[in-house]
Amino acid sequence: MALTFEQKKAVVTEVAEVAQTAHSAVAAEYRGITVEKMTDLRAKARNEGVFLKVAKNTLVKRAVEGTEFECMVDGLTGPLLFAFSIDDPGAAARLIKNFSKDEDKIIVRMVAMGAQLYDASEIGRLADMPTRDQAISMLMGVMKAPIEKFVRTLAEPHTKLVRTVAAVRDSKQAA
Repeated sequence: MALTFEQKKAVVTEVAEVAQTAHSAVAAEYRGITVEKMTDLRAKARNEGVFLKVAKNTLVKRAVEGTEFECMVDGLTGPLLFAFSIDDPGAAARLIKNFSKDEDKIIVRMVAMGAQLYDASEIGRLADMPTRDQAISMLMGVMKAPIEKFVRTLAEPHTKLVRTVAAVRDSKQAA
């Protein structure tokens, strides 16, 4: 069913708003996927903070003009599914990569992040990026390590002294 002009404007506005704030985007071909699988993908996308949209390429071209995803315009051909990461830069890539493991009809065509268009094979690198919580915990581990080592270094002379005194005591008791 054809979209009215107002519906087209609404789609362009919706995608443009998401593209302004999104961290990364993945475009994948979805030809031949069943409605049940697509519904399942949409539910997973909502749970993971990913904006998922199937829209005409001409409308998406208009929507991404002036955003960092403008680099995707030349590759917008065929039936494409667009996934934008809202909170976590790797969320869309993880979603599409994990879903395409089970569903071979999802074929990644483009990956974009930071105004750079990457080859579809780069989806693994983007999907392997740590989440915000993982990155914070890694940073805390790096920040905590020097302090822990410093405390252990300060405690070591006392520990050696206690062990030496205990060894002298044990040798005197044995004699």
